Amino acid sequence: MERCASTPPSSRTESPSPGPPLIALEHSLARHGRPLSGHRLEPLADTGLAHWHVRLAGGSDKGGWLARLPKQSQMGLDAASNLAYQVACFDRAQASGHTPRLDDWLPCDDLLPRGALVVEAIDGRPASLPSDLPALTSALASLHRLPLPDQRAPLASPVDPWREMLDEIATQARFLPGAGLSRTSTALIEQALAQLPQRLRIADDEIRLISFDAHPGNFLITPHGRAVLVDLEKCRYSLPGFDLAHLSLYTSTTWDLNSRAVLFVEDLVALYRRWQELMAEDSHHSDWSTLITCRRAMWLWSLTWCAKWRAQQRRQVDRQHSGEDWSAQLSDHALIAHVADRVDHYLSAPIIRRVADELEELARAG
Repeated sequence: MERCASTPPSSRTESPSPGPPLIALEHSLARHGRPLSGHRLEPLADTGLAHWHVRLAGGSDKGGWLARLPKQSQMGLDAASNLAYQVACFDRAQASGHTPRLDDWLPCDDLLPRGALVVEAIDGRPASLPSDLPALTSALASLHRLPLPDQRAPLASPVDPWREMLDEIATQARFLPGAGLSRTSTALIEQALAQLPQRLRIADDEIRLISFDAHPGNFLITPHGRAVLVDLEKCRYSLPGFDLAHLSLYTSTTWDLNSRAVLFVEDLVALYRRWQELMAEDSHHSDWSTLITCRRAMWLWSLTWCAKWRAQQRRQVDRQHSGEDWSAQLSDHALIAHVADRVDHYLSAPIIRRVADELEELARAG
C-alpha cells in the first residue's frame, strides 16, 4: 500500500510539507558521473508513503528517467540493504516487459542517506477499472511466468511462503488493540484471523516472483495499452495469489483516487480465470481454493497494516534512516489525510463485513 493518488489541498494552515532533497540529488548525480547536462529536476506530486519521485526532464535521453528516493524501507532493512533490495527488484522484474527499466542507482552517502534509483520514466495514464483489468492481469502473469533464478538472494524467498505471510499478519496484528477500533470491528477481524488455515499445501511450481504491492494505483497504462507496474520495492519469491488479491480487493481498488472503482464478483472471477489461462501456457496451475485463501490472507494483511499505520504515523521521523518509517512528517499533509480516510474506512465494521461477504461469494464461484 505504497502509492496513492494526489489529493485535494488541505484547507488547514500547516507547516510546509516535506519534499525530495533536490540539491542533494543534483550533487549526487554529478558525484557519481551523471551531471544533469541539460536535464532539470522536476519533483512529482507526493503520492506515496515510501518514496519521492523526481523526473530528470529535458536533455537527450530517449524516454527520460525518473529518480526514486526512498523515504523509508517497507521491508525494515537498513539503508544500504534496502537500496540493494530495490535494485534487485527492478533488475529481476524488467524481463517481464511490464516494469520500468533500471538504469542506475546512487549509493547511500552523506548526500542521500537512503540512496536512490534511476529508472525509466513511464509515459502513461492511471488504470481505469474494470476495463483495464485484462491488461493488469496480463502484466502480473508476465511477471509470474519468469523462470526462477538459481540464486534468489537478496530477494526474500521463504521456505514456506504461507507461514511467512501468517507471521507478517500476526506481527501487524499486535497493533490492533491500540488502533481505536470499535468492538464490532475488532470482533470481525479476530474472527477472520481465526479462519486462516495454519498450513497450506503448496506445490514447488507455485512459487513465483511476485510484486507484493500490485494494487491498481501502482500501474500506468501506456498509449499502446501496455500495463506497467511502476513500484517494485517489495518483490519476493512467493505465492502469486497474493498479487491477484492485492490487484482486486476492495481495499486496493478504492485506495487510489485516480483508479478508484468497486468491482463486481463477475469481474473478479474473470480476472482469476484469465490469469489461470495465461499461466496454463507454462503448465502452471493454482487451484481456486488456494487462490481465494491467499486473497483472504492479503485482505487481513491489509487490515492489520492499517492498524499498524494508525499507530506508527504519529512517530517522529527516524533521523538515523535505519529502516521502516511511517512517520506522517515524511509526507505531504494531503496525502496523510487521504491515507487516514482510507484506513478509517477499511477498518469500519460495514466494510469489513462487505469484504468478508465478497470472499464467501467468490469462494463459491470456483
